[in-house]
Amino acid sequence: GCPASAPGCPIMSSHPVVSAGEASLGRHLARRLVQVGVSDVFAVPGDFNLTLLDHLVDEPGLRLIGCCNELNAGYAADGYARARGVGACAVTFTVGGLSVLNAIAGAYSENLPVICIAGGPNSNDYGTNRILHHTIGIPDFSQELRCFQTVTCHQVPTHARFLIMHCPFLIRFLPL
Repeated sequence: GCPASAPGCPIMSSHPVVSAGEASLGRHLARRLVQVGVSDVFAVPGDFNLTLLDHLVDEPGLRLIGCCNELNAGYAADGYARARGVGACAVTFTVGGLSVLNAIAGAYSENLPVICIAGGPNSNDYGTNRILHHTIGIPDFSQELRCFQTVTCHQVPTHARFLIMHCPFLIRFLPL
């Protein structure tokens, strides 16, 4: 894969400055998707990614394609990457992330630039020791991240409710 520091890696290329009033991680990611060549994002809506999906829908040059399930969204992004150079999918926290895992692992094994975005719980849920829906029944919200660490090449915490990983341009978000 392409390490983020590699010359010419599109994820690390420069981006325009936006005013504080229009700055948000969701909006930034939507713009970056367009900048790296994504025009279609294959998505499955869920409780933990709806705000992000609003940003994706609002971004000029980006189209949201609804999928029946996460595995289909992942494989659609895989095929799109093969045909167009880079693909993207968006899923919800844990149940969505674990469902898309096989497609992302396949893209990783083929060294395909697939961007996968998974939502996560609110930042105020961290440290509460509560079990949330969409989880595997434990109050540790990092189980999904641990699964993806074996099939992605890089993870970067953003301190803005999300974690970004790429493989070679795989982007995932999990709240911190």
